Amino acid sequence: MKEEFLQQLYKHHLNAQECPSPESVIKTFQKILNIIFPEFSNLSFESFEDFQEHYQSIQLDIENLLKKDACDASNPKNTSEAILLALPSIKATLDKDVTALFKGDPAAKSKVEVIKTYPGFYAIAAHRIAHEFQKYNLTLIPRIISEHAHSHTGIDIHPCAQIGEHFCIDHGTGVVIGETTIIGDYVKIYQGVTLGALSVRKEDAKTKRHPTIENNVIIYSGATILGGKTEVGQGSIIGGNVWLTKSVPPNSRLSYSEAINKTQIIESKI
Repeated sequence: MKEEFLQQLYKHHLNAQECPSPESVIKTFQKILNIIFPEFSNLSFESFEDFQEHYQSIQLDIENLLKKDACDASNPKNTSEAILLALPSIKATLDKDVTALFKGDPAAKSKVEVIKTYPGFYAIAAHRIAHEFQKYNLTLIPRIISEHAHSHTGIDIHPCAQIGEHFCIDHGTGVVIGETTIIGDYVKIYQGVTLGALSVRKEDAKTKRHPTIENNVIIYSGATILGGKTEVGQGSIIGGNVWLTKSVPPNSRLSYSEAINKTQIIESKI
């Protein structure tokens, strides 16, 4: 019985070797983040050639990961090149996120502080990199990156979520952004916000289950917004602890009024 059990474990170990390990994925993610934001890195380079060689080693790391993940790309080398070609766009978008975080937090003293210390930035950076991998129908790499950021920051963003520019997560602990969420530009979210699904049935897996947040929306701490048909119109402000399962028009103001009724939401439009 013992030998049979060991044989089963041995087969599992052999199979596991064909999948990218969390350690290798996280290491490659960190190398990508370090090269586009040297604020995270302690590396030094004696010449541009050395820097270029390090950059090329990242492509090889990505290519090796792709060989161990199920993906539609028939050529891991081409896919790794395409991911690296996307880095300038990812960096430009993340720079806008840094600006949004810096402008949106009076306590921020510099953009370097935002990059080095803000969990919101780390989570957003991980998401934008994971989302790029997700475009190639990879199964494990994006989730490993997103779950690493989740454990590191307390912010849970599914790699499939679509997030626009100038995104700001302030404080961030407990934020959940579901798989089919769509978020526009200049959106700000505080801690404890959930953008989730009304249904968790497996048969709904391929449907839009999570809300759409349009441009210039602020969602305060503890708010819960659920449902694939729920849309928050642009320019709206969703107050703390609001529970929302229906769409609201642009420029709405929703607040939770405990003084009147603990379950009542008071809505007013500008």
